[in-house]
Amino acid sequence: MITEESEKLIQSYIDWFKKKIDVKDINGIYEVTTPFLDRHNDYITLYIKRSNGNYILTDDGYTIQDLRMSGCELNTEKRRQMLDTILNGFGVHLQDDELIVETKYDNFPQKKHNLIQAMLAINDLFAMASPIIASLFREDVEKFLSTHDIRFTPSVKFPGKSGFDHFFDFVIPASRIKPERVIRAINNPNRNNIISFTFAWNDIKAIRQSDSNAYAILNDTEHQINRDHINALAEYDIKAIHWSHREEYVEDLAA
Repeated sequence: MITEESEKLIQSYIDWFKKKIDVKDINGIYEVTTPFLDRHNDYITLYIKRSNGNYILTDDGYTIQDLRMSGCELNTEKRRQMLDTILNGFGVHLQDDELIVETKYDNFPQKKHNLIQAMLAINDLFAMASPIIASLFREDVEKFLSTHDIRFTPSVKFPGKSGFDHFFDFVIPASRIKPERVIRAINNPNRNNIISFTFAWNDIKAIRQSDSNAYAILNDTEHQINRDHINALAEYDIKAIHWSHREEYVEDLAA
């Protein structure tokens, strides 16, 4: 159900996003600085150039090169599969080290949104070059759901009221006693990922079933969860599940 409050929340996010974007024309190539931060607390930047009437958007190789400089090589099958899953999910392709999307003018906002989300997701997956991170948190969450016979559909895309599509890791369909539950597994619960999820949830909630619920499964085994992030999720009616306490939520998810 669309409410005046939900419309204000979505509009306030869009207004904030517009105000925080900075664009520079560098010899015909637009450098776009976004309000999203990478793991170094630097603003994520992408580049736009015209090509045969279309637009090419790229990170100029920053995301992959930064991982490599941090000691995280994409030299294992699992890591490559993880990368391919993200790229395919957001419609982004890899050329040498560059993350690239090509789009027409009409699809430009969605494609730019997809590239930013792909950069954030890759940054999150490989935030630490360690065997624990490489084991794939999303895969661990899927195994947990399957082990407890919890019904779910993986990798679901929903359109939002803003016109953007949003990707979620799992959706548990409604049952006779429980509503639909939308889940995102957040390996590195930081400001960017919390903002991304709260916006995505509010954007789709406005046009989903009025009783749908959202859950953020937070990896607290490698990261200390900031209390402000928990409070932010609660403000948007998103239930936070600490991975270390996941067994406490089996009954809620399985119903």
